[in-house]
Amino acid sequence: MRVKYALLCATATTLLAVPALHAKTFRWASAAEISTWDIHSQNNALQNGIHAAVYESLVYYNSRTFKLEPVLATSWTQVSPTQLRVNLRQNVKFHDGSAFTADDAAYSIERAMMKTSNFTPYTAGIDRVVKVNTNTIDIFTKRPNPVLLNQLTELRMMSKAWAEKNNSVEPKDIRNVTQETFANRNAMGTGPFILRQWLPDQRMVMAANPNWWGKLEGNLTEIVYTPIKSEATRVAALLSGEVDLVLDPSPQDLPRLRNSPALKVVDGVESRTIFFGMDQNREELPGSNIKGKNPLKDQRVRKALYQAIDIDSLMRVTMRGLGQATGALIAPQVNGWTEGIHRRMPYDLEGARKLLAEAGYPQGFEVDFACPNNRYINDEEICQAVTAMWSRVGVRAKLRTLPLVTYFPMIQRYEASIYMLGWGVPTFDAMYSLQSLVRTVGTDGDGNYNVGRYSNPQVDAVIDRAKVETDLLVRNRLLTQALQMSNDDVSHIPLHNQVIPWAMKRNIDVVHRPDNRLDWRVIKVN
Repeated sequence: MRVKYALLCATATTLLAVPALHAKTFRWASAAEISTWDIHSQNNALQNGIHAAVYESLVYYNSRTFKLEPVLATSWTQVSPTQLRVNLRQNVKFHDGSAFTADDAAYSIERAMMKTSNFTPYTAGIDRVVKVNTNTIDIFTKRPNPVLLNQLTELRMMSKAWAEKNNSVEPKDIRNVTQETFANRNAMGTGPFILRQWLPDQRMVMAANPNWWGKLEGNLTEIVYTPIKSEATRVAALLSGEVDLVLDPSPQDLPRLRNSPALKVVDGVESRTIFFGMDQNREELPGSNIKGKNPLKDQRVRKALYQAIDIDSLMRVTMRGLGQATGALIAPQVNGWTEGIHRRMPYDLEGARKLLAEAGYPQGFEVDFACPNNRYINDEEICQAVTAMWSRVGVRAKLRTLPLVTYFPMIQRYEASIYMLGWGVPTFDAMYSLQSLVRTVGTDGDGNYNVGRYSNPQVDAVIDRAKVETDLLVRNRLLTQALQMSNDDVSHIPLHNQVIPWAMKRNIDVVHRPDNRLDWRVIKVN
């Protein structure tokens, strides 16, 4: 019998041959492509989850218990309320064979704090990072931070020497579509897998790292990712066996997938809330027929848009049960959530028309409306349905849809009047959402994704109080208060929390995580 070999690249000069008989390739697909391999450039869950195969953080969530566990850190001590000492794992090597040290850890956190980084929500409150010795760093915060360890789960480690050598000291500015850096297209971490090939919008291949410090629970030797925008094509690829798992099967295809004897579907509620944001900064909205003023600055208009959405119909017809309607900006798994903030305002067309008339728009108005078309479950279909709903009260939304890689830089350049966004909460604490989405745009992570530039000094004051509050009961009350104030002011229009089904072959073992990420360390192909 002729034995074939799969070739796994550790570095340009280090090769590991594995008999194909024992090689376990995992092929998966979803609708979107990632925008970069720069780990501090663009902050979205799909990309961060893929990056986690190659780049590791100091701590991460255990996929089975979802409790924090050591990764590149082995232990930590709260030396004082504002000083965290972190002991680093020794004998860890980057994929090029160089040692991971305190210099790399300190640099990586500092890199995430740079002006071109989109990861400032995870460095919020950090004052400085100090190298104590080769295997120890101190993280000093400006104030006590009860969720600092949760923030560190998303701060992955990069080699300082590699970044300096390859002109990638600062993160790529994701808003600058023409800027090119080495770290944008290449990767070199400490993780269990090595990036072997990335052909954007076509194919990504990662190979097992033979020199990884840890031990996989799973048995993968190769991961192949294919972005497939078409829902029908994704499902066809799964049914034909071309891929092993689809991360985002379409709701209309689920009954067929559930009934297939060769497949299984694993469901779970994601800690991600889908909502609409609105430009509340410009004095006049581009492309609107209303000149000299911005209707979205008026709380009555925002409330009218909210109450013109038939959420029950949207969840039943468009989402087909894959959404949990909500009035909150956070999901139930997130600290700060309550039944009170979860309660939606009622669907009320007459009330919406009355509010628009009171605001001076009895005939409605025209407005730009932007949505992604390959990021969230039925994102484009949701926006099409809402466009029709708003037309019933005279609001003529001019819908445009874009793929993920161009959509997010666009909204971050403040180029959308109304936009869709889905916000997961990796820290599982409401401060992450309040500071990023609701707090007035500022420094240190404030307003990092507040791309409608909503601003309310009273809400800011409560958020800022919660930042420095050390009594957890008081802090939680402040978080809930800020969320309620945001609801009352209609800073955003919440829609639903996603219910995520993963469809896969029956021989695939995965752990469904509430952050909708695959944990590459535990996947098995049986």
